[in-house]
Amino acid sequence: IFCYFVGADPPVMGSEHFQIATALSKEDLKWMYSLPWYINSQSLGALFVHAGFVSGIRLGKQNPRLLMNMRSILPDGTVTSKFFNNWPWARLWDGPQTVLFGHDADRGLQQYEHAIGLDTGCVYGGRLTACILPEKRLVSVSAKREYFQYRRKHFD
Repeated sequence: IFCYFVGADPPVMGSEHFQIATALSKEDLKWMYSLPWYINSQSLGALFVHAGFVSGIRLGKQNPRLLMNMRSILPDGTVTSKFFNNWPWARLWDGPQTVLFGHDADRGLQQYEHAIGLDTGCVYGGRLTACILPEKRLVSVSAKREYFQYRRKHFD
């Protein structure tokens, strides 16, 4: 839904995302527009974002579309929403704050020095994973069921 707001191609007609977006009221849209793209908790030394950050770019200069969609950064610096097995964006994040993120069920739990990917595929019948801060303790429970069929798209 957010991708649509920031100038991306609109969702495919009839898709679940399109149906949700068209059902939103003006009040819903106003509320969504008021939300931040990421949350910065200095007291926890943590950043919270849906998908990721590009290392070396100031937080205020990050591209909102990438914050919501990125999964990989290729060796040539290309940032993409596609899953490229050996090129997770989080491997490049150099802190100092720890980023907690999702949007990457293909990789499952990711743990780097300054980034923790918590998407363990709950919606696909995997697990729901949380990180207890400030100690960075991970807690995980099995999904009760598969809520959405998984369609894996891998690139090498």
